[in-house]
Amino acid sequence: MKLVLAIVSDEDSRKVTTELNVNGFRVTKLSSTGGFLKVGNTTLLVGVEDSKVQKVIEIIKKNTKSRKQAISTSSYPYGISHHRALEPAFDLDPGTGLNDIFNPFVVEVVVGGSTIFVLNVEKYVST
Repeated sequence: MKLVLAIVSDEDSRKVTTELNVNGFRVTKLSSTGGFLKVGNTTLLVGVEDSKVQKVIEIIKKNTKSRKQAISTSSYPYGISHHRALEPAFDLDPGTGLNDIFNPFVVEVVVGGSTIFVLNVEKYVST
């Protein structure tokens, strides 16, 4: 038996859970928050037999999508210069993050989609 743990955007969660249910899978839905953008996510837990894992993954992939979102570095009080992918082309004060605070800029990041983990279940008990 496996536990499929999937983190999906709140926008996609209803579509994913509905499609999983229609295909006979039971889903536990947990509210969660991403650590980078601090926006709502949904963490889904699906216990399945090994032979059905791929079907669950296909359903999740089919019903989630990535989106682009613009964010301003001014919304991060300590700057975001430690996030390499989001650094400006030049840094007036390298390594301090001060450039982000005094010279905020807008960057486009990819959000959404899904992150899926498949875990082995050593024991399953239903009471």
